[in-house]
Amino acid sequence: MTEENKKSLNFLEEIVEADLAAGKYKTIMTRFPPEPNGYLHIGHASSICLNFGLSLKYGGGTNLRFDDTNPVTEETEYVEGIKKDIRWLGFEWANEFYASDYFEQLYDYAVALIKKGLAYVDDSSSEEIAEQKGTPTQPGRRNQYAERTVEENLRLFEEMRRGQYRDGEKVLRAKIDMGSPNMIMRDPILYRIKHAHHHRTGDQWPIYPMYDFAHGQSDSLEHITHSICTMEFVPHREAYDWLIEKLEIYPSHQYEFARRNLSHTITSKRKLLQLVNEKYVSGWDDPRMPTIAGLRRRGYTPESIRDYCDRIGVGKRDNMIDAGVLEFCAREHLNKIALRRMVVFDPLKVVITNYNGAGETLHAENNPEDPDGGTRVISFSNELYIEREDFMEDAPKKYFRLAPGKQVRLKSAYIIQCDEVVKDAGGNIVQLNCSYFNNSKSGEDTSGIHVKGTLHWINAKDCFPIRVNEYDRLFTVEDPANVEGVFTDYINKDSLTIVDNALAEPALKAAKPDERFQFLRKGYFTLDAGSTPGQMVFNRTVTLKDSWARAGK
Repeated sequence: MTEENKKSLNFLEEIVEADLAAGKYKTIMTRFPPEPNGYLHIGHASSICLNFGLSLKYGGGTNLRFDDTNPVTEETEYVEGIKKDIRWLGFEWANEFYASDYFEQLYDYAVALIKKGLAYVDDSSSEEIAEQKGTPTQPGRRNQYAERTVEENLRLFEEMRRGQYRDGEKVLRAKIDMGSPNMIMRDPILYRIKHAHHHRTGDQWPIYPMYDFAHGQSDSLEHITHSICTMEFVPHREAYDWLIEKLEIYPSHQYEFARRNLSHTITSKRKLLQLVNEKYVSGWDDPRMPTIAGLRRRGYTPESIRDYCDRIGVGKRDNMIDAGVLEFCAREHLNKIALRRMVVFDPLKVVITNYNGAGETLHAENNPEDPDGGTRVISFSNELYIEREDFMEDAPKKYFRLAPGKQVRLKSAYIIQCDEVVKDAGGNIVQLNCSYFNNSKSGEDTSGIHVKGTLHWINAKDCFPIRVNEYDRLFTVEDPANVEGVFTDYINKDSLTIVDNALAEPALKAAKPDERFQFLRKGYFTLDAGSTPGQMVFNRTVTLKDSWARAGK
């Protein structure tokens, strides 16, 4: 490897390469451990790309392990959604595991700690435990339950398993150090009682392991070499290592990287669930949501999300990534693959008064960025529609769209000139009478006329209505997770604008859900999952340019 390549490695790649070079491991094993209590979001995408990317680069594997230790919040729906999202992003796991696969083994590990005098059953309430833990500047103190004998702890823990106690009546705690400067090491809880139905084990277990107990031991059972977490788990690493050492099991090791927060959004599952439950959005896959399901429905491609994750990189400091970076990645990919189509959102009728034929067919390119994109047939007649905003009756001198006496080119068609403005009784413009230059046909132009404006348009005689959802950022502030008051007060009231009766060219009737389109001069769109043949709905993925930056938002 060249010196230049070495410099481009992130710190986790440097660790992996050093471990492999030293012979510490022959191959690496990573894992992605989501809780099945919600859908994955853009933050998870970074972790997915990191874990799977490392194992792909260095010839190892990545396990998908569901951290299903809290039956109250977990659902099979989320399990299936998570698997769908990972595969959509382009990754496949080496093994599919669940923390619940290890419940029996974890219980045995807890018994082993009790037998070593390193764990005890505590009858204190959660409030008492919190008070006894002390503060960051004051050591905690053990209560009388820490003095129970091994035999008594074994009996009580077995009775907990048999369901003889109520929720919260007892917990199992590790016996470590109540004076530790790391609050997590002050006799952390290993097991709590929860009489709740589990989505996989049913009612078999009335006790469930805490994250700090289940996670490291699951890593060890799977021989995970590099257990990668976000920075908030740094204080947990000491407990992770302590438990592995005391249990004398395979020494998996935890490494931490910094979150890359995305501006104008939130990634707290609790708050995302609140948005769903309180009907601020239509569901977890609402195209305004930062969930992978929402991004997919909005039209983002897996390639653009992987590109985003690669661009933001891996570091040790949390920072805020501007949403414009994700949108840029989408535009970069969509520009290469999106089929060009013409759609008029606010139609203004144009009559070509000197066009005498019944109509004709023209050809327009599907994608100028794709040499193999080919062309499509579009129809032309004496009755068209253009965007109302593309006409101005009293236009300034440097107005290059249509105005009385001015000329513009119709995309892939002819140059036209506005000759007359027709108004209704209320003074509203209802029609433009125009003339066309029959020798100005695109690709065959011999007119010698030079125009600076090109407009998209549709044939009034064969267009059809569609609904367009114009999505924008869900929040008006950069960091809605850290605002004064209620975060929902900062929801962008313009995050969804519905255009009910846009008119589209006939080629869009063949649109498929996995296709991406550029509506000329409008943005990038995709067919919504809820569309029907009788009501086609298209979602805007992103605008053609960064409208937020231009608006100074």
